[in-house]
Amino acid sequence: MEKKVMVVCALVGFFGILSAALGFAAEATKIKVSDVQTTIPGECIYPRSAALYLGLGSAVSLMMAQAIINTVAGCICCKRHSHGSSTNWTAALTSFIVSWITFIIAFLLLLTGASLNDQRGMERMYIGNYCYVVKPGVFSGGAVLSLASVALGIVYYVSLSSAKSTTSAQPWGPEQNQGIALGRPQIPPQSTQPVFVHEDTYTRQQIP
Repeated sequence: MEKKVMVVCALVGFFGILSAALGFAAEATKIKVSDVQTTIPGECIYPRSAALYLGLGSAVSLMMAQAIINTVAGCICCKRHSHGSSTNWTAALTSFIVSWITFIIAFLLLLTGASLNDQRGMERMYIGNYCYVVKPGVFSGGAVLSLASVALGIVYYVSLSSAKSTTSAQPWGPEQNQGIALGRPQIPPQSTQPVFVHEDTYTRQQIP
C-alpha cells in the first residue's frame, strides 16, 4: 500500500474513532427523565448537560472524515473507468453508496440529539403533561453509524486506489487492442530447385 493511502486512512480513521467516542460520551451525559425537575406545576426544569457540545463535536468529526475521503478520492460517479466490471471497482462503488447513506443518517441523529438535548431553564410541559427528553440510543446509534460510514469510506478509497493501480499496470488490455492483428507477415519460401522449361516456349516468344 502506498504511503499516501496509509496516511489518508490513518487520518480518516482518527476522525471516525473521535466521532464515535464523542457520540457515546454524549449518550452517557444526555439529560434523562430523572434529571428533569417538575417542582412548579406545568413547568419542566432542565439541568445543563455536556451532551450538546459532545454531539456537535461528534457530528463535526464525522463531517471532517467524510470530507477528507471524498476530497482525496474524488466522486466515483464523475469518473469513467475502463474496467468497470472488476472486483475493486465494484467494491469501491458499493462502499461509496453505503458510506453516504450511513453518513447522512448518523449526521442527522447526532445533530437532532444535540439540538433536542439543549433544554435550559424552565420549559412548559408538552402535550400530555410530560417533559420531553432525548430517547435512549439516539447518540449511540449515531456513533455506531459514524464508525460504519468511516470504515466504508476507507474501503472505498483503498478499492479505488487499487483499481487505478491495476489499470496503470496494464495499459494494453483486451479492450484496447480489439481488431488489431499483431504478427509477422507470412512470406512463402522461395524454391532453390532449377526450373526446366521446354525449348518450344522460347521459340513461341521469339516468333510473333
